[in-house]
Amino acid sequence: MWSNKKPGTPRAADTEPKNVQMNHSPRLAPASCEETPKLNKDVMHPTKAIADGATSRLGSSLYLKGEIVGNEDLFIEGRVEGLVQLDERKVMIGATAKLTADIIAGEVIVYGNVKGNVRGKGKIEIKKDGSVSGDLTTAQIIIEDGAYFKGSIEIEKSADKQADKNVSSRTAAGSM
Repeated sequence: MWSNKKPGTPRAADTEPKNVQMNHSPRLAPASCEETPKLNKDVMHPTKAIADGATSRLGSSLYLKGEIVGNEDLFIEGRVEGLVQLDERKVMIGATAKLTADIIAGEVIVYGNVKGNVRGKGKIEIKKDGSVSGDLTTAQIIIEDGAYFKGSIEIEKSADKQADKNVSSRTAAGSM
C-alpha cells in the first residue's frame, strides 16, 4: 500500500541495514554454568569474601527478630531484636540503628542505640552520638564525649596479653 513497487512484483531481500534501537543489549542464555559471563567468583567461593574483609550490611529499613550468627563483619543500620554473634569479627552499629539485642563480637563500634549486653573480645567503642544501656565486657573500652552509657564495665585481659604474661612469669621463675 505504501510501497512504490507494483503489486505482484517479487520483493528482493532488503539490502539496506535497518536502524534498530534497543534500551538494553540482548542477553542469551548460557549453554552451561561455565559460560556465564562476568560470574561473581565470591558467590562460588564465599571464604574468599571473608578473607578479603567483606562487610555485610543490614539496611535502615530492615527489621530482624532472631539471631544473627556468622563469620564476617557486619554493619547494622536497621532494627534488630535478639542476638548478634560474630566471633572475632567487627560489628558496627550505624547512627540509625536500634538494637534490643546482646552482641558478641571481636570488635563493636556503636554510633546508634543498643539496649543489651555487649561483649567485644578486642574492644568496644561508643561514639559521640552512640548510646548503650547494658553491661560491657571487653579488653579495651573507648567512650567518646557526648556518648551515653548506662551499665557496668568488665575489663578482660586479652588472650594474647595473658599468654605473654604466662611466658614471662615462667621465664622469670626458670632463671632463679
